Parts: sequence; structure tokens; C-alpha cells
Amino acid sequence: MVPPWALPTLDNRLLEKAELLAQFSEKLQPEPTDVTRALHQGGWEEESGPDSDGVPSPAALRVKWQEEEEGLRLVCGEMAYQVVEKSAALGTLESQLEERQSRLAALEARVAQLQEAREKQEGQVDARRALNAAQRAAYEALRVHVGHQEAALRRLEEEARDLLDRLVRRKARAAAERNLRNERRERAKQARVSQELKKAAKRTVSISESPDTLGDGIREEADTLALAAEPAFLESEAGEKWKRPFRSASATSLTLSRCVDVVKGLLDFKKRRGHSVGGAPEQRYQSIPVCVAARLPTRAQDVLDAHLSEVNAVRFGPSSSLLATGGADRLILLWNVVGGRLEANQTLEGAGGSITSVDFDPSGSQVLAATYNKAAQLWKVGEAQSKETLSGHTDKVTAAKFKLTMHQAVTGSRDRTVKEWDLGRAYCSRTINVLSYCNDVVCGDHVIISGHNDQKIRFWDSRGPRCTQVIPVQGRVTSLSLSHDQLHLLSCSRDDTLKVIDLRVSNVRQVFRADGFRCGSDWTKAVFSPDRSYALAGSWDGALYIWDVDTGKLESSLRGPHCAAVNAVAWCYSGSHVVSVDQARKVVLWH
Repeated sequence: MVPPWALPTLDNRLLEKAELLAQFSEKLQPEPTDVTRALHQGGWEEESGPDSDGVPSPAALRVKWQEEEEGLRLVCGEMAYQVVEKSAALGTLESQLEERQSRLAALEARVAQLQEAREKQEGQVDARRALNAAQRAAYEALRVHVGHQEAALRRLEEEARDLLDRLVRRKARAAAERNLRNERRERAKQARVSQELKKAAKRTVSISESPDTLGDGIREEADTLALAAEPAFLESEAGEKWKRPFRSASATSLTLSRCVDVVKGLLDFKKRRGHSVGGAPEQRYQSIPVCVAARLPTRAQDVLDAHLSEVNAVRFGPSSSLLATGGADRLILLWNVVGGRLEANQTLEGAGGSITSVDFDPSGSQVLAATYNKAAQLWKVGEAQSKETLSGHTDKVTAAKFKLTMHQAVTGSRDRTVKEWDLGRAYCSRTINVLSYCNDVVCGDHVIISGHNDQKIRFWDSRGPRCTQVIPVQGRVTSLSLSHDQLHLLSCSRDDTLKVIDLRVSNVRQVFRADGFRCGSDWTKAVFSPDRSYALAGSWDGALYIWDVDTGKLESSLRGPHCAAVNAVAWCYSGSHVVSVDQARKVVLWH
């Protein structure tokens, strides 16, 4: 196809050839006179040959002219055919040119539209830039304002802490003064009773005529002494009866023995730190027997996809054959450990949120769970539905543990409080403000220990409002475990370490680290072995790590069934089994 720009050149060439052909034809045509003369002389010229001058004859010229004319006609025909072809090609090119010109016009119109749209977009961009600049300026102003507000908030928090410390100190002083007054009052009461006893021992006792009357008189005397009656009343009572001028040894000794029994009943109390005089002795659970030497787990015996979503908590019962697991599916599953296998026992339903912690009471008859619905819930083993709901927290409950005294429990929450509960009435008996998110709690005989997000472990007197001690640690505390003898505390922190704290000196005794060990969540649980010889924790990569508590050496690491972060572990009281749970719904029994 010939490009449009080449069409004028072809036309010019065709015109030039046509003009050249016309000129050549004119030159070849003879003059009329010459033709006539040739016709008149033809007869004799044909007979005569060329003249002596060598000029060709007219017949030869005619033949030559005819031949040239035929050739020119052929040339003209060919050129005429070429002209037709070129004209057709020219028409095609003109149509293509028109089409391209129309497309060019459309493209120019499109370009104009795009330029107009571009101008609009540039205007919008300029407007957006101006808006961004204004918003940036407003953000800077807000950031400065927030900085001032945060500084003010820090000052207020410091003031609040100072006020709280002052309040705690004042309450502690008031409690100490009250205890001192109670002790003085009790000493005075004991002194009065002792004086009454001495006076009664020195008094003469009237002898009735009959044994029954004597017995009644002795009982009356004893009851009077037990109630600490006034001596004048005793004298008036004795004045009504006949007196002997000597003491009756038998009556006196009998009266003294009875009085001593009464006084012993009055003075039979248990003194505790923080109390001057105790009331009725608290009912306590029997201690759970533990093994003398725990055995290290070496292999996985049973692997189950137990829950519908990740499993957050696991706990053995005191019998070591019953196991509880709790997960984000709001279910608590009870399992029997039989022949190295986990057999489903029961499903506890009714939890209002994800389970974050489970615990058995020392009798193994109740299960307590912390949930994300701002409450803890209590189940009785054998009953599927929740027995009690302990509500009162204002944020997620992260830990719930039974105390060693019956019908009492402790919960910790992200609302910065620890609460003590009377389970018999489902009543909160005490609320402790702990100043930071509480991630876990454990209970000793007379102490509550809480681990917090502010990298501190706090100790609370279970019989008073005061904080007795604060131990700072590196990293947010994720879990706490108290040894069976209550002399050592194991903490797990988000700095990927485990720390053993000797409670006798309140110092960190060992810090456990290992290559590859990392806490997988803010609720990763670590535990002591029952004999406190080992510390066990699960890692983010599904491995279990076991350290020797005395030497700090990494004893072993177990891998295999878990393919996700291990959230919690439990070591049975018999020391023979370990259970681990992870974020991929698995429960693994190790032996």
C-alpha cells in the first residue's frame, strides 16, 4: 500500500510521461504535403530503388512509422492501464486518508476531553493537598495537645498512686492500732478471768446436804466463773448457804477443773499475723499428696483435636486421673487419663465467654473457670451447667483460683483488681486495687500473689488490705506457679524467660532461657513439677522446654505433635504425666 504522502509524486510522474508521449507522437506524424507527394510518386518510387543519394523510400518510412506507431500504442495502453491502477490506488488511499483524518479528529477530541479531565484532577489534587496540609497542621496541634494530656495523665496517675499508697499506709496503721487495742482488750479480759480463777481457788465452798445439791452448786459456781461474774454476786450466793470454816478439797478441785475447761474453751483460738484474736478456725482442705520424684516426659502418648477453637487452659485434678481443658469455644472438657489415653468424661457448658483459666478445688469436686465475659463461673463435677457465676469485674477475667480454705476463691482481671469470693454465697468479700492488668494469681496460706502487665509481682496479705511486697521482673508476667511447699514461685514473662523466686529471701534465684524458646501469647502458662525439681513451659513453635530448677540447666525439649504456639501445660500430682494445649485445638498427653 502506497503511503498518502507519496501520491503527489506519482501523479506528477504520470503527467510527465503523458506529455513526453504526446510530443513524441507529434514528431512522428508526417507533413500533409510530404504524404501527398509520397502518394503521387508511389508507383514509380516502388519500382525504382533508392536513389543515388541513399535516402530511404517512402514505403520503408511508412513501414517503420507503422511499427513505431504500434509500439507507441502498446506503450500508451500500458501507461493507460497503469494510470487506471494508480487512480484506483489513489482512491483507496484517499478513503484511508479520510478514515484516518476522522480517527485523528476523534483522537484530538478525546485528547481535549482528557486534558479537561486532567485539569479537573489537578484542581482536585491541589484541593486535597490543601486539605492534607490543614489536616496535618490539625494533627500536629492534636499531637501536641495529646502530649500535654498524657503528661497531665501521668502526673494524675502518680498522684493517684501516691494517694493510694498513703491510703494503704493509713489503713495499715489503723488496722495495726485496732489490732493493738484488741490485743490489749483481750489481755485485760484474760487477766480478769485469771484473777477470778485465783479468787475462786481461794474461796471456801458450801457443802450441800445431798450429792445432787452439791453437783448443782458446783455447776452453778462453774457457770458463774465462766461468765466472769462479779465477786460480790458469788459472796451473796454463798451467804445464803451454810459455810464450813475450812475448804473442801474435793469440791474445790472439781470446781477448778471445770473452770479450767471453760477458760480453755474461751482461749482456744488461733493467732494469725495481722489479727490479734482469731474467731472460729477456718475450714481448710486436706493437703494434696504429691510425688517424691517426678519423671521427665519423653514421648507423646495421645494427641486429640479436642476443642472447636484454640485451647487456653489445662489443669489436673488432685487425683491425677481427671483433667480439665478450657478454650475459646466457651467449653470446659473433662477427661479421664486411662492407660496412657485421654477418654472424654464430661462437657461443662454455660460459660459466657472464652475460657482463660481453669482450676480444681483440692477436693476435686468443683471446677472454677475465668472467662472473657467479665466473670468467673463455678461448676460441680458431674453437673453440666454452671452452679454459680461470680460477676463484679468490669473487664476480662484472666485468672480464677481456689484458696486453701473451703468455699473461698480469688480472681484477677484486666480491670486492675483482684477479688476474693465467698463461694457459699457467691459474694465478693474483698476487692484489691492492684494498679495494673492482672494476668495470673496464685494463693498461699496467708498470701495472694498476682502477676501484672507492668512487669511486677505483688504480694497481698489475705487478711488485710495492704500489699506486703513488690518484686519487679523483666517483661510482662504471663503466669505464676507456686511450689507445693510454698517456698518458691515460678513466673513466666514476655521477655521469653522463666524466673524462680525464693520466697524466703524474696529474691530471683534462677532465670531460665533457651535457644528457640519464646512465649506465644500473653497467657502462656509455665508450671513446677510436683516435687519442684523441674520447670515446664511451652513455646511459640510448639515445643516443650524443661529446666532443672536447682542447676538452671535445660534438661530436654519435646517436639512433634504441636504445630502452633503452646498456650498452657500441666503436670499431674503423681508426676507421671504432662499435658499441653495449643492454639491449633490440640491436647497432647506426654509420658
